[in-house]
Amino acid sequence: MSRDRAVDALRAYAIGGVVLGHWLVTGLVLNDGGGLHQASPLSAVPALAPVTWVLQTLGLFFFAAGFGSARSLARNRGGSGGWLAGRLRRLLLPAVALLGVGAAVLLAATVAGTPDDTLNVALRLAVSPLWFLLPLLLLVASTGPLVTAVRRWGVARCVAPAVAVVAAADLVTRLLPAGVDMPPVTVVVAWAVPYLLGVAHADGRLAGRRAAGALAGGGAAALVALLALGYPVSAVGVPGAGVSNLNPPSLLAVALAVTQVGLGLLARPALERLLARPLPGRAVTEVNRNAVRIYLWHQPVLVAVTALLARGGLALPGLHTAPDDPGWVLARCCWLPLFAAVLVTLVRAGRPSERKGPAGRWRGRRPVGRVRPGGAPGVRSSTFRPGRLQEVIAVRDSDPPSRGRADGQPR
Repeated sequence: MSRDRAVDALRAYAIGGVVLGHWLVTGLVLNDGGGLHQASPLSAVPALAPVTWVLQTLGLFFFAAGFGSARSLARNRGGSGGWLAGRLRRLLLPAVALLGVGAAVLLAATVAGTPDDTLNVALRLAVSPLWFLLPLLLLVASTGPLVTAVRRWGVARCVAPAVAVVAAADLVTRLLPAGVDMPPVTVVVAWAVPYLLGVAHADGRLAGRRAAGALAGGGAAALVALLALGYPVSAVGVPGAGVSNLNPPSLLAVALAVTQVGLGLLARPALERLLARPLPGRAVTEVNRNAVRIYLWHQPVLVAVTALLARGGLALPGLHTAPDDPGWVLARCCWLPLFAAVLVTLVRAGRPSERKGPAGRWRGRRPVGRVRPGGAPGVRSSTFRPGRLQEVIAVRDSDPPSRGRADGQPR
């Protein structure tokens, strides 16, 4: 079963949207004591709120995760236990690595006399991306039953209860007194909606333009209705706002996810044509190969670069200044290439070693010998010519955190 390149492209866009969104809405302001405190341009410039509809792409991420999990499970019939263990390990190991390296760096920064404000911000931003692990782990573990449910009852009947639970939670939240927060019971249920759409698409459903158009149109209509009912415009949390669409995810977050999935499926022919070109195809492959690492490390990169450049005491525009006008956003855009370069370097340095064979293809782990002169056809030598590199497999599943046998994990 080959990879679905269009879904790969949606996953790459989802990861890029999350990273770019966080880098644009997370301001780290240098105070008089030399420390950093967090601020957001969304508080000072509310007109930027609609931009979050393009950059808050978690719905597409969970859609791609559901698609990849269902496809991978179908390839591993009869070995679901090992499949689940391997899949969970591929999610947890990068998170453990982040915590280990982060703890060491924070300890070194404390010894070096880094201000407490900076340490608090660094810890909060480094740990905050880990929230997605809980809903994703639970949904991945439930992939088998979800596939069965979609086949038995259809995707609409499976999604409807989840939407009803999120709607009920939103209603209760609005009825609660000010200052009383409801437990985030919808964190798993809300993201189950795009995950189920991904499971259904992997099962051959939602394949036509009519289904994709219904998702896009229905989701867009729901967005308009929810905004008319008073839901916040921003798809992410705004500091100081009483209600957030993302913490916990509200009906607007679900409607946005459904809209994005529908638009993504409508764009499938264009994506397939685009990925037939070498450069976009390679870029999408690299992002998918390192998706979990990119997601986990993008916030620590932001903090590290900002803190290191703040040691001179000079507040650099767009990096250490208050995000209180559109000019700050333009200045921040100038820093994005530096953030991206550091992130790419860090991700490449932290991934397992992978080497290509002479033909440029990923090959097996066993040494690939040559046919000996005069030997029987098909009999290969176990020796190499001088300088020949040993080759390894790096076959990827169709999911953001998947790794092939080169990582020593079961298929």
